[in-house]
Amino acid sequence: MAQEVIWQGSSSFASGQTPYGFYDSDTEFSGSGNHSVDRFADWAARRLGHPIMSVELQSGSFYAVYEEAVTEYSAQVNQFNIKDNLLHLTGRATGSDNNLTHKKLSSTMGRTIGLSKQYGTEAKVGGDIDIKKGSISVNSGSQEYDLNTLWTDVSSSGAIEVKRVYYEGTPAMQRFFDPYATTGYGTINMVEGFGFGNYSPAVSFTLMPIFEDLLRVQAIELNDSIRKSSYSFSLANNKLRIFPDPEEDSTLYFDYVELSDRDNPLLTEYSGSSDTISDFSNVPYDNMEFKHINDVGKQWIKKYALALSKELLGIIRSKYASIPIPNSDTTLDGDTLRSEATAEKEALITELREMLDQTSRKALLEADKDEAEFLQEKLTKVPYPIYIG
Repeated sequence: MAQEVIWQGSSSFASGQTPYGFYDSDTEFSGSGNHSVDRFADWAARRLGHPIMSVELQSGSFYAVYEEAVTEYSAQVNQFNIKDNLLHLTGRATGSDNNLTHKKLSSTMGRTIGLSKQYGTEAKVGGDIDIKKGSISVNSGSQEYDLNTLWTDVSSSGAIEVKRVYYEGTPAMQRFFDPYATTGYGTINMVEGFGFGNYSPAVSFTLMPIFEDLLRVQAIELNDSIRKSSYSFSLANNKLRIFPDPEEDSTLYFDYVELSDRDNPLLTEYSGSSDTISDFSNVPYDNMEFKHINDVGKQWIKKYALALSKELLGIIRSKYASIPIPNSDTTLDGDTLRSEATAEKEALITELREMLDQTSRKALLEADKDEAEFLQEKLTKVPYPIYIG
């Protein structure tokens, strides 16, 4: 029967003795300081009963659970940071040059601006989708036109959505002096037609700024669209119906977007490509550096590693429920150790998550709000100084 391996009472760590070697080069982990893996091994063995009781663990066992505890702490904190900042990280570049571990992140307007671009496209005041132009020939006496068949780009680009239908009217600038547009300078021309010339009572020699001319042109265009439009239309499923019947052949224009552009999420800045943060899985967080974890975090790591040590010791002792001794049997406590370890790990994880939730972006903003309201209420109770004139 092979001899049991019992903790000898001391250890001496060397690089390569942990399963993954994540922290072997970190002197705070591998050295002789208070938080080193050798100091932990000595402390954990004492907590498990050494030297009064035999501890069936080797130094490598303590090294393995300590490394696992550090990576678990790192994973819990990184998961929290990803959840708290994913809204502001989506669409940013991934890769080793963009590692976010141990970095302070600030709120950005990137996602809000991205959403506003979509609304801008629909409102025709911006956006990042190309608004294209098309045209069809309108025939005299024909009211109905199927854009799906008449507009050749539909067959090559797929479905479209028409945003605006219009025809080329006389430019407003050409009717700046339209005698029938009360917003123009037509009154002068009409008065001159009666022979009053430039010295008629209707003539004004006042100098006016250029913005008045621009406003006048805009007023003419608005007047055309509201009061003087020759046609109206209805549009359903890209089938256009014009009212009333056209009296002459002409050309009708329309603005449209391709649905494959507007409704394709892969064409946005949040495309989910291999070099872009798309979801929880590719946010560039690495294992924390042990030397950058504060003493509060390292204390949690020690407790979690002790629970893992207890769990491992319980597994070893559970190999046999009892061991025969002269004239009797002795029962091992493997199951008890495993049960205690499970409860301790769950409690530590819950404690850490609750603490992280209390420091989330939302929680801190709510705390600032409560503090500001409390301060405002407190200031209202401060008496005003008495003014003596």
